[in-house]
Amino acid sequence: MKELKALLHFAKPYKWYIALATLCMITVTAMNMVAPWMIRNIVKIITDGPSNQIDMKQVTILALTALAAYLIRAASQFGSDYISHYSAWYILNDIRRYMYEHMQKLPLKYFQDRQTGELMSRVMNDTRNFEELLAHAIPTLIVNALTLIGVSSILLSLNIQLTLYTLIPVPILIWLVAKFSKISRPRFKDAQVKIAEVNSILQDNFTGIKEIKVFTKEEYELKRTGKSIYDHTRSILNAVRLSNLFHPGIEFVSSLGTVIVIFFGGILALSNQLSLENMVAFLLYLNSFYQPVIVLGRINEGLQQALASAERVLEILDEGVEDYDKQNSIRVDRVKGDLEFRNVSFDYIKGITVLKDISFKAKAGETVALVGPTGVGKTTLANLIPRFYDPDAGQILIDGKDIRDMDLTSLRKQVSFVSQDVFLFNGTVKENILYGRLDASDEEVIAAAKAANAHDFIMELADGYNTQVGERGVKLSGGQKQRISIARAILKDAPILILDEATSSVDTQTERLIQEALEKLMKNRTTIVIAHRLSTIQKADQIIVIKEGKITEKGKHEELLELKGLYSQLCEAQSGGCIVA
Repeated sequence: MKELKALLHFAKPYKWYIALATLCMITVTAMNMVAPWMIRNIVKIITDGPSNQIDMKQVTILALTALAAYLIRAASQFGSDYISHYSAWYILNDIRRYMYEHMQKLPLKYFQDRQTGELMSRVMNDTRNFEELLAHAIPTLIVNALTLIGVSSILLSLNIQLTLYTLIPVPILIWLVAKFSKISRPRFKDAQVKIAEVNSILQDNFTGIKEIKVFTKEEYELKRTGKSIYDHTRSILNAVRLSNLFHPGIEFVSSLGTVIVIFFGGILALSNQLSLENMVAFLLYLNSFYQPVIVLGRINEGLQQALASAERVLEILDEGVEDYDKQNSIRVDRVKGDLEFRNVSFDYIKGITVLKDISFKAKAGETVALVGPTGVGKTTLANLIPRFYDPDAGQILIDGKDIRDMDLTSLRKQVSFVSQDVFLFNGTVKENILYGRLDASDEEVIAAAKAANAHDFIMELADGYNTQVGERGVKLSGGQKQRISIARAILKDAPILILDEATSSVDTQTERLIQEALEKLMKNRTTIVIAHRLSTIQKADQIIVIKEGKITEKGKHEELLELKGLYSQLCEAQSGGCIVA
């Protein structure tokens, strides 16, 4: 019921469409009742004996009535099917949009623990099964419930005793449906898990196709992917096998009802307790009497698939989101940029400390460099500033305000990132720069590109600013992507800037262009620089050395060299002349 209640919540905006579809279903059901009754009356006219023109007139009226019933049924069936699908697909559209909106608000850690393909499968594949539920299963249940009520009333009016005989198989049918529902849903859920695993592997392999080719692992990946596809096939067949056993069982039990009616109805007819026309009508309506249970059995497979998918969707929707809507949060238009870490500690996993008792201050416009061996928490420290994570202890303050008291959206508008691993969207160069500020003019985009030393190479591309960069910017070099990333940050114009290994993995000439662009970007901004090339941070207002999650040294370049500590050792280990002040 939890899954159905959640889905029906999304159906509220379309209640009038659903009401109209239901009205069409009621009409279809009513028209289905007409034809057997016309046949009953025909049989009665025949058994009563012909009486010339009066009987011909009655037959004509009966035929025209049946024709009208079939025409109305056809029109109503179209209305029911189309409106059901119309509302179902729009409900599905709203669910997917809501899911994406919810997932955007999930903490960054949630995505680091899950594969992209698996999440995509939940948004697209799992929700796809809802259409089966909303457009087929629920309307069919409504129609068949109405049919059962209508047919039961007619059968009782024909013969109460025979109607009671027809109820004998019903408890068995209900038990079979309940048993199937209980056993089948876990199997269908497992099949959904398996298809999500297939999507995850395919997404990884298509993204990493270059690595697969470089390391000649085509055969290995074929076996791995093939096994995943095979596991899904076995899983879905496991569920389908149960369905294939269930459906014949349901139809056999329901056919026992026909046998019962033929036997007892025949006895009643032979003893003149049941007229021929009522016997014929009873047999015609009997199929409609058992049909709802048979149909329920048939649609139960899709119903269980949909409910299994709903469980997986609700697992995401039940995840706690970041506090975007925190009450009484402080909204800021633009901060000065005073930054302070006050006794900050952080663990990814409880008991395994990444940062411990970190304290430092940076005045607005100052540059603070974070150095230290790989894996000591430098990037983690930077990720705490825009609240990708929250510290387990201590405070981070901007302009004297605890960032946890600030509106999350307005906080992140104060921070720009330029990292080594640049992500570009599959669009044009211009679209990627505009991501910094979507309402920027063409002139502002070009100005940002020029400031980032990117304009010249952009103009050399086939379509200039309208050149498609490919997935993750695959059509551009690392240095070109880096400069587009800088242009994007320039356009955003945030007062706090974080540079995470922004000049690594490029040649000397490109590094010079990037460094020039970064110096323009850093001007009048509070900047946190994470760098392995220590020659690039000698002019920093403050250099903080981190070892094993703690600050071990703090000061300017010359001061740290005089300490002869870890910073001095790191400088000596590099051959770029970083010791020269």
